[in-house]
Amino acid sequence: MFNNVTIVGVGLISGSLALALKEKGFAKHVIGVSKTKESEQKALELGIIDEALPLAQAVAKSDFIYVAIPVDATVPVTLQIMDMINDQQIVADAGGTKYALCKALENHPMRKRFVATHPMWGTEFSGPEAAVHGAFAGRACVICDKEKSNTQAVQIVENIYKELGMHMVYMEAEAHDIHAAYVSHISHITSFALANTVLEKEKEEDAIFELAGGGFESTVRLAKSNPATWVPIFMQNRDNVLDVLNEHISQLRKFKACLEKENYEYLYELIEHANKIEKVLSRN
Repeated sequence: MFNNVTIVGVGLISGSLALALKEKGFAKHVIGVSKTKESEQKALELGIIDEALPLAQAVAKSDFIYVAIPVDATVPVTLQIMDMINDQQIVADAGGTKYALCKALENHPMRKRFVATHPMWGTEFSGPEAAVHGAFAGRACVICDKEKSNTQAVQIVENIYKELGMHMVYMEAEAHDIHAAYVSHISHITSFALANTVLEKEKEEDAIFELAGGGFESTVRLAKSNPATWVPIFMQNRDNVLDVLNEHISQLRKFKACLEKENYEYLYELIEHANKIEKVLSRN
């Protein structure tokens, strides 16, 4: 479909997308743009990109530009890109927050050539070596403020994600950030906090290594995520994250109070209520 695709950022999401675009025949040639030569070289060695170029040169050669960098950098970089493109090129992003970016672009003359997306997939790893094949299958992709984008551009981006095995969810950018805080962002904060709790209380690393079972590993897995990715997300989505964090702290206090007061009946009820999440997560 595209002769040349540029991925801005050559890490987990963009690298996995680049591999998929090649495998599915969407891209003949992938250009990488990175702030470090090391990342560009690694992406070339791994076959994720075919060429590394500065941003302006890459955009000038490309039909499709995909931005997958920390969200604090996404706003200024995407604005730069939008100043460079023509009315045949398409720009999309993969950021974990959407409102700040969409707000920054709302009056740009090329706004219709931009499609705001958030593929709901990721791992705790980062960098070009984190890119994997078949990454997005079975996951949701959120498209925000669809009506503000060119219809054909949206259809092309939708087709790409659908070919990768994703299903589409449509939201306003502001709603996306609220729901992302409730489902994704709080999970990461909880994991970071749990890791810090264990590191603070359990001073014997051998004990953590030997005794940590599957439950601990799965709960704390996200604590290995890159702070360069997550601090900007928490900054941009501060109000929504604080809202859900306050509720989370309230829930923790309930568990604490049950133990302090030996109210095991209510503790049972709290856990039983939590079990209902299984019905939500297992819906067809």
